[in-house]
Amino acid sequence: MQDYRQLLLQGLKPLQIELTPEQTDMLLAYHGLLVKWNKAYNLTAVRDPAAMINRHLIDSLSILPWIGEGRLLDVGSGPGLPGIPLAICRPDLAVTTLDSNGKKTRFQVQVKAELGLENLSVINGRVESVQEPAFDMVASRAFASLADMLTLSGHLCTREGVFLAMKGLYPDSEIEQIPPGFKLLESHRLELPVTDGERHLLVLGRV
Repeated sequence: MQDYRQLLLQGLKPLQIELTPEQTDMLLAYHGLLVKWNKAYNLTAVRDPAAMINRHLIDSLSILPWIGEGRLLDVGSGPGLPGIPLAICRPDLAVTTLDSNGKKTRFQVQVKAELGLENLSVINGRVESVQEPAFDMVASRAFASLADMLTLSGHLCTREGVFLAMKGLYPDSEIEQIPPGFKLLESHRLELPVTDGERHLLVLGRV
């Protein structure tokens, strides 16, 4: 446990993200549940618990500086990434996670209960058929191409809202295929301590 704590705190230093001891404990509790459930339910392809710290927790928290106020939807959340780490570190933020895989959303509901995450809501369903009040931010970590993300989840974002797309290499070809009515507002290269390659955050909005 102590090794994982050090790994987490060291990994967040370059990102200049500071956590309270309680937030650190909750992130590690989430990590412990993910390791435990993954053995039985295959929630993520990452098997090594230490790798999960870097590739899931730190990666998810790397976009924290660009998370604004209001309500956030995490589309294609899988086992709750980046939604659950963001909900832990921004208790003032209303976070909703959405995934069509029942075993992954059941895991998230268990995490919500065990960690007492009152600012987290979990939806099991397909993004195109979900009817919710529009969100201020729609985030996606590994959901789809930019065109698919905007097309499928566009109805779930407010007119002034933003789409936060987490990508690996800078996706030039995807950017060229952004559908009419949307535009790229900002792009940021994420400086992560341990990655298999580049990571970028693309911020998109309506024209």
